[in-house]
Amino acid sequence: MREQLIFNLSREGRKGYSLAPNDIRELTPEETLPAEFLRKEPADLPEIPESEVVRHFIRLSNLNYHVDKNMYPLGSCTMKYNPKVNDAACDLAGFSELHPLQPEKTVQGALQMMYELSGMLAEIAGMAAVSLQPAAGAHGELAGILLIRKYHEARGSKRTKLLVVDSAHGTNPASAAIAGYSIVSVKSASDGRTDLADLREKLDDDVAAIMLTNPNTIGLFEKEILEIERMVHENGSLLYMDGANMNALLGITRPGDMGFDVVHYNLHKSFSAPHGGGGPGSGPVGVSEKLIPYLPVPIVEKIVGPEGTVYRLNSECSGSIGRMMNFYGNFAVLIRAYTYIRMLGSEGLRRVSENAIINANYLLGRLDERYELPYPKPVMHEFCLSGDRQKKQHGVRTLDIAKRILDYGFHAPTIYFPLIVSEALMIEPTETETRESLDMFADALLSIADEAETSPELVLSAPVSTPVKRLDEAQASRQLNICCPG
Repeated sequence: MREQLIFNLSREGRKGYSLAPNDIRELTPEETLPAEFLRKEPADLPEIPESEVVRHFIRLSNLNYHVDKNMYPLGSCTMKYNPKVNDAACDLAGFSELHPLQPEKTVQGALQMMYELSGMLAEIAGMAAVSLQPAAGAHGELAGILLIRKYHEARGSKRTKLLVVDSAHGTNPASAAIAGYSIVSVKSASDGRTDLADLREKLDDDVAAIMLTNPNTIGLFEKEILEIERMVHENGSLLYMDGANMNALLGITRPGDMGFDVVHYNLHKSFSAPHGGGGPGSGPVGVSEKLIPYLPVPIVEKIVGPEGTVYRLNSECSGSIGRMMNFYGNFAVLIRAYTYIRMLGSEGLRRVSENAIINANYLLGRLDERYELPYPKPVMHEFCLSGDRQKKQHGVRTLDIAKRILDYGFHAPTIYFPLIVSEALMIEPTETETRESLDMFADALLSIADEAETSPELVLSAPVSTPVKRLDEAQASRQLNICCPG
């Protein structure tokens, strides 16, 4: 049953509130607003009793998939459970009632939180300094690449190329292109990691940097990262790390110790702020010592003087790449990340990554006999299977498998990425899933593998239990219709 629009539930004369009379004269709109801002006609608002308003939105929430309902196995997304204490911290009046234009002396607690979060993120990744300003992962990528460009320009260099491994997230070449670089693709070797011979061939004097994800999108750690670091730095180039897969590294190893010059963090992934549906996100960027002068402004500074400690925003950095957005990032996401890190501490963060790695390998161990595994295990926090066997033997594509799993009550995994894997199924269970939830998900995929063999027509017609059945993806992308019929 499809939920109707709230306007279709409206009946004239129904009310959702009742206010006691008062003796204060009510001002008319004409007395409070300029004439040009007044409506010419009354607003066409639905007239609904409170009970029906609540039921309408509860029914809508039940139609929606969310992390409180079940797991998100989206590879490279790190859709972990979001502790409710994070939201409680955001709701504190000292945070939720701030205005970005308040004088600095009235927001010392907020500035202190940002200063301490920057320091904690720098320590976690082994970087010299961190800017919290970028608003999302790709925004952090762009900031990092602009820092790289500024570094070379300050040295009188005109390097125009940026290397990107072929298994990279699509935002890597997109961000580099926006920053004005030509993109050169570096091949993956037969083991799924960076092909050092191909890298060596393409690493010339015009290369500004290489963008790596470590572990990469197949869930494999770059075992030759120190050799890559030596090659890149001897060429006068810089090393950039896409931090989307940081959930595998917390407390175990640090990008700075591997020699990375720039890394962006996804606070909405690794540090548990809710995300999806376009936001909210936060993509702080960390840098090595030599890139500090170019960080985005403003920078949160701590000043210790005879009258005590004061925090301030410094926008007067002559070498800076400038502002990346208005004010100072997505503040509520910063609070959630700060709360998460302080709650877990250093030992807790390490357990996060250890459990993420254990969960991924446990789930892979249950699935790798029924689905093709294009690259050898073990993996880190995520893994990539292939639906090639089901496609070749039974005509069931990865897309069909993803549609069918919706009928089992799960969100579909990431599909058809990375591009180097045919019929890719990319799965990341995260550390917050129990063995029981992993087994339920594995059982669903194993059942679908059985169905592909015995009744492929069932998988090809999926989903059958969702409010909206299978769409024509090509038409839906060109003819968007988000209205449900009444």
